[in-house]
Amino acid sequence: MQPQIHPSSVIADEVMLGAGVRIGPFCQIGAGVVLEDGVELRSHVVVAGNTRIGARTRIFPFASIGHEPQDLKYRGEPNSLVIGTDCIIREGVTMNPGTAGDRSETLVGHHCVFLANSHVAHDCVVGNHVIFSNNVMLAGHCKVGDHVIIGGGAGVHQFCRIGNNAFIGGLAGVENDVIPFGAALGNRAYLGGLNLVGMKRAGIARDSIHNARRAFKELFHAGVPVQQAVAQMEAALTADPVVARIVDFIRNSGDRALCTPRNGRDG
Repeated sequence: MQPQIHPSSVIADEVMLGAGVRIGPFCQIGAGVVLEDGVELRSHVVVAGNTRIGARTRIFPFASIGHEPQDLKYRGEPNSLVIGTDCIIREGVTMNPGTAGDRSETLVGHHCVFLANSHVAHDCVVGNHVIFSNNVMLAGHCKVGDHVIIGGGAGVHQFCRIGNNAFIGGLAGVENDVIPFGAALGNRAYLGGLNLVGMKRAGIARDSIHNARRAFKELFHAGVPVQQAVAQMEAALTADPVVARIVDFIRNSGDRALCTPRNGRDG
């Protein structure tokens, strides 16, 4: 099936278009861009740089995808942006490629939804089945796991990690790492407990949810440093796959501190 391109759009000669690609009015696609099968650009979409967009991804008006990173250290070195399959990228979304100061690549997974005016900065890695609500701001070098939901207007500090199945509340200011299955709330964000709703929706077994709640209390309410609490945790508890994800996330600490509860009532 041949691509369908509106005559008002400007497509560079070096663009690679898959079968069934649809490009609506007033789009601009730069050299080096790859649009895989079934990609749809509704209208007024600009895609630049060494950008690959996965099959069946839909991009809505005024999105700006793949332009040079918003990093003052960038000097034109080679970089790339890769977006997975079956994503929805709504109006005004911006996504930037990587920089030589990190991985030179920004990666976005499959089946993700980015609502209006959300932003993915340079060198980020975003997992699969992730939802960014309106106006979410993801700074550079962040890592977001699978099945994460970030509420409207939330901002995530550079180099932060957000674990699988975590939930970030609307307008949260996240400046520290959020554990898998955690729920971070507020500005500055604190760990308000586990994302129990998300865990149930993900089909996680009741026993694992119970173990995760027990582990949460041992990690954050035992009155000892979190790393010490991890070392003291029973092997039978850490053998649970959900608890193991949380423990591994803490052990593999990143550049930021860990997001923790603000008082004994959380969790």
